[in-house]
Amino acid sequence: MNIVVCVKQVPDTATERKLRSDDNTLDRDAADGVINELCEYAVEEALKIKEAHGGEVTVLTMGPTKATDTIRKALAMGCDKAVHLVDDALHGSDALSTSYALAQTLKKIGFDLVVLGSESTDARMGVLPAMLAERLGVPQLTFAKKVDIDGSAITVQRVTDYGFDKVEATLPAVVSVVEKINEPRYPSFKGIMAAKKKPVQTLGIADADIDAALVGLTAAWSQVAEFAVTPPRVTGTIVKDEGDGGGKAAEFLASKKFI
Repeated sequence: MNIVVCVKQVPDTATERKLRSDDNTLDRDAADGVINELCEYAVEEALKIKEAHGGEVTVLTMGPTKATDTIRKALAMGCDKAVHLVDDALHGSDALSTSYALAQTLKKIGFDLVVLGSESTDARMGVLPAMLAERLGVPQLTFAKKVDIDGSAITVQRVTDYGFDKVEATLPAVVSVVEKINEPRYPSFKGIMAAKKKPVQTLGIADADIDAALVGLTAAWSQVAEFAVTPPRVTGTIVKDEGDGGGKAAEFLASKKFI
């Protein structure tokens, strides 16, 4: 089985994240880049499917040169090879453009199953898996907490507000997973060393037959119009209870429109 797992490098949530003043896009050099948390669950699920049904797992990422660190993490976990879509023309792409670029790349490298995390910690839109499936013309099985494959049939338990739905489809398909699906493995020392020798193919937009007019900031349907830096925290208000503490607290909450 040809399994492709899409991963994304995102700014570390433990560090301060910033936007660039020149074009209002995320400043990826302002914070350390790490693999998106939910992508680790996607990698683990792809590896489990490979172990159960055979085949190989290809890591696919779209991002700047520094995203190779994220690729190596996935390879160290056990993926077989990687494809890195990197091109300056991709800078500023929104979800719609990203789904187009990834779909073009997937058509080029081929797949039986595409696995993704349900969302990224930098954008938290959660729409990319559905957009990707639509562009590829294959079934989408999103928010999966369990995946079962029998031949060409695939069944997932899709998380809902009331529990889960059982969704069935036929491969090829796109699956997005939630954190309840598994526990990602830690890369072993052997895996880290082996990752250094695994093949990583680098593609530009021309290599993947991507139209430059359909990607990048100028093609984005959604953009950040303006932003402001969060003001520094100020000293809080201390209310001394002298028998009227409850009233003072209520007045404070009312002034902040909490009540």
